[in-house]
Amino acid sequence: MAVHAGRHELGPGNGRIILHTTREGVAATAGHDLTIEVRRWSGELTVNDDLSPVSLDVQVDMGSLAVLEGTGGLKPLTDRDRREIGVSARKVLGTDRHPQASFTGAEFKPEGGGSGLITGTLTLAGKQGPLSLHVRETGPDRYHATGEVVHSAHGITPYRGFFGALKVRDAVAVDVDIDLSAPEAPGSAGAQP
Repeated sequence: MAVHAGRHELGPGNGRIILHTTREGVAATAGHDLTIEVRRWSGELTVNDDLSPVSLDVQVDMGSLAVLEGTGGLKPLTDRDRREIGVSARKVLGTDRHPQASFTGAEFKPEGGGSGLITGTLTLAGKQGPLSLHVRETGPDRYHATGEVVHSAHGITPYRGFFGALKVRDAVAVDVDIDLSAPEAPGSAGAQP
C-alpha cells in the first residue's frame, strides 16, 4: 500500500522510536551511552489529497522505555543494570505522576529532496515545549526523523551519579523510523512487539 490521503495509524507495528543518551562529567568513563527503545506508543498522521501532511499526534507510554544497548563504561551492561537503569529513568522522568508524553505536529515544511521539517509541541513530565523533527525519505513510503529533547526544557534534572561526577547529557537524541508502505497488522497500533 502506498501512502495515500487520509489517516494513517502509527505505532510499533510500522515504526520505531529510539532514544540515545550520552554521558558527561569527570566520571563519564564509568557510565554508558544508552540506546533506549520506546516499546508502547501510538499515533495518527493525516495526509492531504496532495499527499502533504496535515496533522501528526503521537502518544508515548513513558513506562515502556527499554534499554537495548549500553556502550562505553568500565564493564558491559548486565540484565540487572538494564532493570536498574529503567527504574532510575522512570524516577527521573516522574512517570508515576506523568505516565504519558505526547507530541502534536503544528507545521510541516518541505525542504526538497524527499526531506522536510515538522515543528510542534512535546508534552513531557507535564510540561510543554517545542520540538523540531528533521524528516527524510529513506525508501518508497519509508521515513526517518531525527530530533533532540532537552530534559531541562521540561523541568527534568538529568540523572547524576557519583555525587554529580557522572551525568547524563541534558539533550537526548531521538530517532524515529516509519514505514507506510504496507498495511499495518490489525490491532498492532500501540502494542508491544
